[in-house]
Amino acid sequence: MKKKTTTFILILIDWITAILSWACFYYLRKIYIEELDLVFTGRFFLGITLIPLFWLFIYLLQGTYIDARRLYRTKIIVLTFSASLIGTSVLFFLLLLDDAVKHYNQYYELFSYLFLTHFSFTLLFRFIYVTWIVKQIHKRTAGFKTLIIGGGEKALKIYDEVLKLPIGTGQDFIGFIYANGEDNKMDGKLPHLGTINNLESIIREYEVEEVIIALEKRDFGKIKRIISGLSGGEIQINVIPDVYDILSGSVKMSNIFGALMMNVQVEPMPAWQRVVKRLIDIIVSLVALIVLIPVFIVLAILVKLSSPGPIFFLQERIGRKGKPFKIIKFRTMYIDAEKHGPQLSSSDDPRITKIGRFMRKTRLDEFPQFWNVLKGEMSLVGPRPERQYYIDQIMKIEPQFLQLTSVRPGITSWGQVKYGYAETIDEMLDRMKYDLLYLKNRSLALDFKIMLYTLLIIFKGVGK
Repeated sequence: MKKKTTTFILILIDWITAILSWACFYYLRKIYIEELDLVFTGRFFLGITLIPLFWLFIYLLQGTYIDARRLYRTKIIVLTFSASLIGTSVLFFLLLLDDAVKHYNQYYELFSYLFLTHFSFTLLFRFIYVTWIVKQIHKRTAGFKTLIIGGGEKALKIYDEVLKLPIGTGQDFIGFIYANGEDNKMDGKLPHLGTINNLESIIREYEVEEVIIALEKRDFGKIKRIISGLSGGEIQINVIPDVYDILSGSVKMSNIFGALMMNVQVEPMPAWQRVVKRLIDIIVSLVALIVLIPVFIVLAILVKLSSPGPIFFLQERIGRKGKPFKIIKFRTMYIDAEKHGPQLSSSDDPRITKIGRFMRKTRLDEFPQFWNVLKGEMSLVGPRPERQYYIDQIMKIEPQFLQLTSVRPGITSWGQVKYGYAETIDEMLDRMKYDLLYLKNRSLALDFKIMLYTLLIIFKGVGK
């Protein structure tokens, strides 16, 4: 039961039910409200073409299609009800409020017909499909490829606990790995796949979807490093909580049959905000690339006149999920500025041209990155992308840095607003603290605030 397949089927079900519900509403409207003969006009066919796409967009904003396998029946009821209420309200005010009716009470009837037909059709088929998925998981014929990190007593205990549960909860164990220096308790229970030293390759080879970290509290350093290394992907990370975690309210469970585990990868930004954020990225970048053409031309001429060399500067950076990409900027340094190897710049760096110094202060050199945003490699707001050379150095000091690759890097960031261009590894680490804080508190409101401060830096020309 693959993620893409189950999600595609759910989308197909929603598309079909949206067509059926709109056709049913059209019939009720013509026969019982308008009291006319049923005639399928061009407006009807336009409706069954566009209205389903509107509903799919509503569900996308809700986050319904993130992973259909992780839906359960109470959740799908809540999602369907809220989406139906919101979508019906929008359609009513956009399409139905100007309808000619004999009495204002018929507006209430129109709203009720539209809501009930859509909610009923959608929930019926969704409920059947989600019930089938849940039963497959309960029967343990389907699940998520799960890796246990740890081979000691704690790993054995959680493994036995999950297997003894009356119904399956989704963990399909594929093996375990040692975390070095542990007692051997898991041999014979699950295949031994390696150690934490080759965790990344194991996850990639076995297509791991869930990880259970079953280490002792004394191994906090290892746990921290493992979580940091996994946070850039779409893997669900669970740890075994202790009494303090339970008393502090850190342990949240929705499955009453599940084993006692704590999900440590909580997404602070709701699904609808993530969709809106990407839409804003696309719209703003597209508009900026068109509107700023005169600015680009002037800057390109100034860069060309400032010193010999290309107008644009391309450099490999590490993006979301650790994928490298070519970041594009206006060139602000003389050519061969790094002929002796990677080197951070400083405020009085002689390698920077005169026009380059001005562009750095006003952030104008970053404007071509709207192209990176449009391509999906970057976002308007997000942690600044770094080179692998410096990531390797920072990781030796602070492994949490890798968490920053869990989202798209940004043209601007909280750390960039506070510190500007980092001149040393220590400044990179200081900037990282603000970017990690952004990561844990992401929201559209925070994005707008960061963009506002970035605009102030541009107009004042006080960037570092």
